[in-house]
Amino acid sequence: MEADIFVDVVDAFKGRYTVMDICMCFGIPRSTYYRWKASTSSEIPTLHQLIIDICKQLSHRIGHRKVKKILKKDYGIHVNRKTVQKVMQTYEIQCRVKVKRQKYIAGESKIVVPNLLKQDFTADKPNQKWVTDITYLPYGSKMMYLSTIMDLYNNEVLAYTISDTQHVEFVLETLRDACDGRETHDVILHSDQGSQYTSYAYQALAKENGITTSMSRKGNCFDNAVIESFHSSLKSEEFAAQLRATLTPSIIIEKVVNYMYYYNYIRPFSKLNCHSPVEYRTAAA
Repeated sequence: MEADIFVDVVDAFKGRYTVMDICMCFGIPRSTYYRWKASTSSEIPTLHQLIIDICKQLSHRIGHRKVKKILKKDYGIHVNRKTVQKVMQTYEIQCRVKVKRQKYIAGESKIVVPNLLKQDFTADKPNQKWVTDITYLPYGSKMMYLSTIMDLYNNEVLAYTISDTQHVEFVLETLRDACDGRETHDVILHSDQGSQYTSYAYQALAKENGITTSMSRKGNCFDNAVIESFHSSLKSEEFAAQLRATLTPSIIIEKVVNYMYYYNYIRPFSKLNCHSPVEYRTAAA
């Protein structure tokens, strides 16, 4: 059924029946009716259009609570979060739901160090506490892996590497990139007990740069929750709708690069007063 015809039908009968009942009779979701009605209407309410624009600008990657904060921060508009949620549901512009993953620790330990972070994910200044992890990218014809290092001061991604192997050089490259041009003495770098991080090469490179390494307790993903959550967000926001066999390695790399830029320079964070990581660091400098 054409959108404009269905909108006319609902408008004609909604005095006698509820919108929900009419939509059920035609097998059309109520949210679709409201979206069609909005698209056929000559005017969309200003608040609705503003919410649509915010969600579109941020690629539908944020929820209604964050949209509410952006409305207050950037436009001085105070609105109940449930109102924002209802508008987003009406136009079907809700953010994607984050998919949880199970943590597996592989490899034989060589050098295991104490947990210095102890789930204290706060930092007073840049280059005080870093976290790192490896995650799987199972979206192409072969498995790929992503290694990331993040600064807990502003959740900024300092360095990342994509590879089709999990060799120790994979994480060494990421660490070299993170150290390049930064003051790294007295940095605490936290990881899990994966074989790459417990390797002599990794521990030696960290020591050369004045970095003190820290490790999660074995099998405890909560000890490295921030970087775990970041990787989960990347997957849910950038890859959730993809079919495994449809992406080539170059497309996977392109999508990760685009997401990293979005995350560092555009994505607003509640803990950063709705600033992006780079924006927050620049303003605080």
